[in-house]
Amino acid sequence: MISDPLVLSIVIIFIMFVFLLSSIWIGVSLLLTGIVGMLIFDHNLPPVISVFDKMGDLLASSIYDSLNSWSLAALPMFILMGEILYKSSISTKLLNGLMPWLSFIPGKLLHVNVAACSLFAAVSGSSAATTATVGKITLDELKKRGYSKSLALGSLAGSGTLGFLIPPSLIMIIYGVLSDVSIGKLFMAGIIPGLLLATLYSVYIMIVSKLDKSVVPQAEDKYVFSDFSNSIKDLFPVLLLITVVLGSIYTGVATPTEAASLGVLGAIILAVYFRSFSFEIMKNALLNTIKTSVMISFIIVGAGFLSQVIGFLGIARAISEYITTLGLSPMMLILIIGIMYIILGMILDGISIVVMTLPIVLPIIVLAGFDPLWFGIFLVFMVELSQITPPVGFSLFIIQGISGEKIEYILKATLPFFLLTIAAVVIITYFPQIVQFLPNYMIK
Repeated sequence: MISDPLVLSIVIIFIMFVFLLSSIWIGVSLLLTGIVGMLIFDHNLPPVISVFDKMGDLLASSIYDSLNSWSLAALPMFILMGEILYKSSISTKLLNGLMPWLSFIPGKLLHVNVAACSLFAAVSGSSAATTATVGKITLDELKKRGYSKSLALGSLAGSGTLGFLIPPSLIMIIYGVLSDVSIGKLFMAGIIPGLLLATLYSVYIMIVSKLDKSVVPQAEDKYVFSDFSNSIKDLFPVLLLITVVLGSIYTGVATPTEAASLGVLGAIILAVYFRSFSFEIMKNALLNTIKTSVMISFIIVGAGFLSQVIGFLGIARAISEYITTLGLSPMMLILIIGIMYIILGMILDGISIVVMTLPIVLPIIVLAGFDPLWFGIFLVFMVELSQITPPVGFSLFIIQGISGEKIEYILKATLPFFLLTIAAVVIITYFPQIVQFLPNYMIK
């Protein structure tokens, strides 16, 4: 039996990784970690109360507290909206509408990945859906036109992660529910950092295009006035959907859940308008939404139980007090936490990283004087990095499946965009006003 909470925290982390690396479901791994932690701790409970009684109470309360949230209802709705857009022809029209407008910028159609991912992220909320949708359309097209394959793959990998940062974001919803931070404020806080990251990607593409003329074909298709007018017809409905969904949240007309419902209705209307809606598409979208929502809910329950156990055993308090005694500066603390998240991103998916670490990390962050709203955006950046770090980088797997390229080649192409994302993290860390400006401005 272990009585020292600090020692127990190390043991629990080790046990958790053993379960995760054994290919057990993530939700089950979190539940089992909490159960083992309860069993090996020296509780000193009264004789009339067994550890199993307390464990049952914690499990029951964690299931209710984790899922009894109206904000969480937005999650399946945003997933369904993204699925409908992904499986209909709307995503294709989005890309086709962007092409004429990017033909005058250095790098030309290489910016399609950045622009298309930014726009699709604003209506899907999913990094995987954003990467898969845009990648299926752009990679072959760019290859046919003679653009740099490496730059096309790298920009897709980096830009695809914008699905987590540009609202509506599934990760932001989960973070808001678990941390009791306003989801509407998180959505607002993610806009400027998302645009910042997209701008860094585009600037890098322009610089590379200027330095290496071979990445862009010399002969380009010419666009006439009719191409621009037709592109507006393709872009306007999607931009209108984005405006309705996000505008209803920011103006206070609708809650995130209500806005997600509007988004689903809008996606269905657009699919019907573009004549790409069918019973089969809706059935597949609903099935995938159910699978994804249940998976995420199961992980949240497991994380909720582990959080209850960590609180009951005093682990979070003990770690917070220990880190306080180290006398680390806030910047050194956030650096250590950032490195920890990058390492975790190599072996875990983004949702798991958030729900597993938040019960331990958030109290430490608040104690160090950081704003929980700012930390939510910081954490989203860390989750983005996890999508493009081997060996468990979901975006890398998606791109490999689409392109057929070797993972080593994709990793090399992605490295510059990985470093640009880290640069964006450094910028928002030293200038937190970038994150806080829009929520504070909108509130006033």
